[in-house]
Amino acid sequence: MTNDQQIEILLVEDNPSDVELTLRALQKKNLDNKIHVVTDGAQALDFVFCSGAYLNRNIKNPPKVILLDIKLPKVDGKEVLRRIKADERTKIIPVVIMTSSQEESDLIDSYNLGANSYIVKPIDFEKFSETIRALGMYWVFINKPPIV
Repeated sequence: MTNDQQIEILLVEDNPSDVELTLRALQKKNLDNKIHVVTDGAQALDFVFCSGAYLNRNIKNPPKVILLDIKLPKVDGKEVLRRIKADERTKIIPVVIMTSSQEESDLIDSYNLGANSYIVKPIDFEKFSETIRALGMYWVFINKPPIV
């Protein structure tokens, strides 16, 4: 991604198969060129807060939505969510939890931390693809975020 103004979706996912499936599903809606992928929670925080490898990004140009796995290396998804929602500069960014966890405690914790949606990843490829396409279309084209 050469121009961070083009990034509409930040995908935070450490499973290469899920990254590939997600990108393939978004490609069908022509959203794959507007996505940035990071594979751990520390990278996600660096991207969102324009630090580390993303020091030259503009924090005033956030992604339209963050698709966030809970179980991540370095910094887990709940902590990433907590930090994003605790900061005035980033708290309005929609965060969709995408996880294989069906634990009620993960669901409740995620919403208590400010998640905008909680999606359990379907195991079936076609259902997974349709879920991702619908998410991308909703958050990028249909949802109306506030202008800050």
